This record gives sequence, C-alpha cells and structure tokens, in this order.
Amino acid sequence: MDFERARRRMVDEQLAARGLRDPRVLAAMAELPRHLFVPPDWREQAYADTPLPLGPEATISQPYIVGLMLEKAELVAGERALEIGTGSGYQAALLAELGAETYSIELDARLAAQAARAVLAAGYPEVQLRVGDGRLGWPEAAPFAVILVTAAAAVTPPALIEQLAEGGRLLIPVDTGPMAGGIENHQNLLRLRKRAGRLETERLLAVRFVPLR
Repeated sequence: MDFERARRRMVDEQLAARGLRDPRVLAAMAELPRHLFVPPDWREQAYADTPLPLGPEATISQPYIVGLMLEKAELVAGERALEIGTGSGYQAALLAELGAETYSIELDARLAAQAARAVLAAGYPEVQLRVGDGRLGWPEAAPFAVILVTAAAAVTPPALIEQLAEGGRLLIPVDTGPMAGGIENHQNLLRLRKRAGRLETERLLAVRFVPLR
C-alpha cells in the first residue's frame, strides 16, 4: 500500500475538505505516518475515515476528530500540553510535531507500552508518557496550556480544571444523557477556556468516544 499517497488523500479529503484550516495541523498530519500507530491487522485501514480498534475499550480516533481537536486547541509551539488517554500514541506524537512540551497518561499499561514504542519509532523521544488514572492529571508538570481528553466523561474531572493554565484550552467529550430510546448516551465535544480563573464553555459537535476509565 502507498501510505504516503493515502496520507495526502486523508489530509485533502477528510480534513481540509471538511473545513479544517490550520496549516500547522494539516502539515503535521501530512507528515506523521499514522500507520505506525495502528495494529498490524488494521494497518491498511490506517488512513480511512473511521476510528480503528486498539484492543478492548480502546480505539484510535477518526483522523478528522484528531485534527479538529488539535485545531481547536490553538496550540502555540513551546506550550505545555497534557493528553488524557494515550491510546496509540498518535495524538501525543502530533502534539510533539506541533512543538508542544507533551505529557500523556494512559490507564492500560499494555497500550502505554505499545504507544511508547510507536512514539519512539516515529522520532519523538521527548514525549513524556505515564501509566495512571488520567482523571488526576499530572500535577507536578502543571499548569498546562492545552489539555486534550480522548475519552468521554460524565463531568470534567476537577483536577484537570485545576491544572489548566490561565488562558488554557481543555477539550473533552462529555456525556449529556441518553439519546432517544435510551440505548446509548449522547456526547458533545466541549472546549473549555480558563479566563480570570473561570471557565468559558463552547460546544463543538456531537461525538462518540469510549468512556473515560
């Protein structure tokens, strides 16, 4: 498979065509080999317009959602960023590619080990990875200009709000209750911005993420 061509198509057809405009985000996603972060059985689908499984209760998010979260984070090179839910390591590597001082937490030790290998193979040894409960954040490295949460929560964990810097942006999918018929919960991706110690909340779009554990 021609991964480079597939990556260019991903950026053109899934990201730019849907309105993503940040040239740094588009360039980072055109540069980083996403297939390095996908399990071998799914590698030929690495640039498809869909999330892909990493194992029980874990996925690598759809490329558009990854790009949207990065664009809405408004990251400036040199800022400190925290990711909750390392998963494959793909988004952590993108944060590093964008120039962030990157920290990432994963609850599943097996996934964390796989992600560490992928991040190193992609050329980002500076990314700091930890196994632990992401709801507690990374207090000794706080404050963070950007916090990205890649699993859905009922509420935003208080520790993450506390660790968000003044002017910082926190993106998180939040459950808003059952959909019609009560089969599954509806989720909205929110952007929280801290100003003068208070949070401004913006709803971005409906999403579907695995639960924050």
